[in-house]
Amino acid sequence: MSVTSTYSVTGMTCAHCVQAVTSELSELSGVDAVQVDLAAGVVTVTSAAPLAAADVRAAVDEAGYELADG
Repeated sequence: MSVTSTYSVTGMTCAHCVQAVTSELSELSGVDAVQVDLAAGVVTVTSAAPLAAADVRAAVDEAGYELADG
């Protein structure tokens, strides 16, 4: 069974931003797919099991962006 989670990410402005966030999140254990909506600033992650919020935040930070609170 897959789990789909949506996160708001601030600071993304271009295709490079999308690639960086997608790359970092894809490296998390269990992640099957990452879909970035640049215009909305939203990232949807499909994974085998729920992801730890701290892991998602760390991956987004590593890409150079910020996970929005809430």
